[in-house]
Amino acid sequence: MTIFDALTMIGGLCLFLFGMNVMGQALEVSAGRNLRNILAKLTNNISIGFFTGLIITMVIQSSSATTVMVVGFVNSGLLTLKQSIGVIIGANVGTTVTAWILSLQQINGEIFWLKLLKPSAFTPVLAVIGIFLFMFCKGEKKKNIGLIFLGFATLMTGMDTMSSAVEHIGEQQWFIDLLVLFENPLLGILVGTLLTALIQSSSASVGILQIFANSTPISIATCIPIILGMNIGTCITAMLSSIGATKNGKRAAYVHLSFNIIGTFVLIAIFWPLKSFGNIEFFSQNANMWTVAACHTVLKIACTLLLLPATSLLEKISYWLIPLDETPEQAVVLDERLFATPAIAIERSREVTVDMANCAIKTLTNSLDLFDNYTPEIAQAIRDGEEKTDKYEDALGSYLVKLSNYKISASDSAEAAMLLKLIGDFERISDHGVNILEAVEELREKKLSFSEEARKEISVMINATREVVEYASKAFVDGDIEALAEISPLEQVIDVLKEKLRSNHIARLQKGNCSIEVGFVWSDLITDFERTSDHCSNIAGCLIDLSNLDMNIHEHLRAIKSDDNTYKQKVSFYTEKYAV
Repeated sequence: MTIFDALTMIGGLCLFLFGMNVMGQALEVSAGRNLRNILAKLTNNISIGFFTGLIITMVIQSSSATTVMVVGFVNSGLLTLKQSIGVIIGANVGTTVTAWILSLQQINGEIFWLKLLKPSAFTPVLAVIGIFLFMFCKGEKKKNIGLIFLGFATLMTGMDTMSSAVEHIGEQQWFIDLLVLFENPLLGILVGTLLTALIQSSSASVGILQIFANSTPISIATCIPIILGMNIGTCITAMLSSIGATKNGKRAAYVHLSFNIIGTFVLIAIFWPLKSFGNIEFFSQNANMWTVAACHTVLKIACTLLLLPATSLLEKISYWLIPLDETPEQAVVLDERLFATPAIAIERSREVTVDMANCAIKTLTNSLDLFDNYTPEIAQAIRDGEEKTDKYEDALGSYLVKLSNYKISASDSAEAAMLLKLIGDFERISDHGVNILEAVEELREKKLSFSEEARKEISVMINATREVVEYASKAFVDGDIEALAEISPLEQVIDVLKEKLRSNHIARLQKGNCSIEVGFVWSDLITDFERTSDHCSNIAGCLIDLSNLDMNIHEHLRAIKSDDNTYKQKVSFYTEKYAV
């Protein structure tokens, strides 16, 4: 094997890994929202968790990505450690699909349809279709399908390149001597572990083994320990991702490691005596792509059958490795490990934004209650709520900006942009809650009071503001479309109401029924009420635009106001309801 063969093999490996990465990312983007639906059905049922992990890994073609995602979920408190175990075990089995796809390379025969199944026959066709879809089609779905085809074509090209580079390596004496060393199962496990840990992809390392099996006389007995070692090596990605995680997040990574280590050494304890004393002819046969894929699958399934009933043991081992602490640990609200699956990160961002919305709206409604029931406890709750909302905004803003650097679908990108706008509106709503609190406290400290007429008017404004905020909450938190339709007409009525109250206030000032000092507080209050309704209208605009994948808020609002007769009826209804 010359230096040029080695360079060719390295180049082929790079193409192989790149193609697998492109294909996996495109598959993930295409299946993004389906992944959310699958994960939403997770329960404490280990079998459901197993099939969830299996399906997700088959879809995104990466057990490492699935496991890293699970570590992130456990770290965020979205999954319990017990729920994660079934998903992790399922991910280990799901990764076997890639090896079977690569095995199609070894199809032989003169029958036309058999030839069509061979990658060398259909890969060029997929590449042509893929480049056409990617370059000339506008729809995101078509472009992603094109990327899937191109990724697969690149992967198979890399595999062919590696195969040609090692075609004659089996004739080299040094390689034959090396294979003799690998007949030691422990050395085979070590090699498989190091190779997979280095390239961080068990699918890729199994593909490399398939290439060597296709080109050189490697026995099945030599391949089995290497495959088992690859099972351990694939844990490196999850272990690295658990650095800095909560203790439960670390435990999830250790469950993955324990599953593969225990499974590997139990199976090697069965395999070694059978190989040494069993005189089983199958083990001495030369391996090929099919037998490597079959061994990979059988060993994974054997590990699953062995340890799926013993999930409580894996859980206990993780607690033994990471002991319980008396100090309660706070789950990470937004975990960057979820960036491994951006669609899930978007969903998590939305859930946290819902928490922020509830906090902001509670802060505002608490401030509206102050006029009838002021207590120091409510005042402090308002300030705490505003501070908490600010922290939510900082965390979500940073998280969503970082997430935008990853490959995400157009719909997820639109949702991320919507969330960035929404968190600004919710933060301002909580600010107005504090502004109202300060106005009420100023009235109390200076012993100021409104006239009877002014109190009635501000009561109307408070009720209108409370209602529009409730509609905004229902529209975003509960997804209530009917509530969404109420926001804009009510906001318009509040705008008119503000001007009416301002005119009435000026008239009272002119008659001497109201002092200028009270007038300043009055003006600040009705401005806070009106601006709160403006932010509720912005929230409605964002939600409307998301459904149309169009982020121009005001364009949509203008269209609704000008074209919708129902809108005018609602304006009339709220005008009458909140008349002064």
